[in-house]
Amino acid sequence: MAYTAAMDVTDLNLIHPDAGSDAPRLATLLADRIGERIAMGDYLPGSKLDELELAEQFGVSRTPVREALIQLGTAGVVTLRPRRGAVVTEVSPQRLMEMFDVMAELESMCARLAARRSSAEEREALRAQHDACVEAVESNDPDDYYLRNERFHHAIYHLSHNDFLEEQALALSRRLRPYRRLQLRVRARVTSSFAEHLDVVEAICTGAEDLAAERIRAHVTVQGARFADLLASLARAGQGPAALG
Repeated sequence: MAYTAAMDVTDLNLIHPDAGSDAPRLATLLADRIGERIAMGDYLPGSKLDELELAEQFGVSRTPVREALIQLGTAGVVTLRPRRGAVVTEVSPQRLMEMFDVMAELESMCARLAARRSSAEEREALRAQHDACVEAVESNDPDDYYLRNERFHHAIYHLSHNDFLEEQALALSRRLRPYRRLQLRVRARVTSSFAEHLDVVEAICTGAEDLAAERIRAHVTVQGARFADLLASLARAGQGPAALG
């Protein structure tokens, strides 16, 4: 497993002060940190998540780590195996395409409702979320762009003003985090993603419901050449198509 000192210091500063005083919050914070590392590629699909190693890494006992892994297991991010521990969930190519198809439809519904229901102030806030991605695009930093990109998509879920739909979109978005991030490492994908975002923003801000739904569906759907690019990115990361099955 790959670690960086900078990440360790940040994690310890955020988590350790709460140890022993707020166990549920500590477990949730740990789940967030481990989930972030999965999304950022530190733990690849199929890799084992050892409770003792994680406890030492974060400077906590094994109990909150175990609770954090249970939370991630419930979300489908990791797979909990009886008496064998936890691993980062592996997804077959067919399953991955199906998940992106559903994600595209959920986001299409969100964008359609956002175009219908969002206020002028909310639309300006969405534009601000889009503009916040500029720096990452100009520096060609896919990791920074990924984080800003995620906030942009989550903003659209919220603008649907449908709590249940937002919950479902967020849940599947968490499952797909590692794969959406890897997509952005394909050459020129960050630039094209940013341009596609602008098209979505314009449709939502002008109240064009059908166009907003169509544009974000095309933006999220991964098929054809884009799906091949994603599988190639997984292979370069050490998790090739054969291992995905």
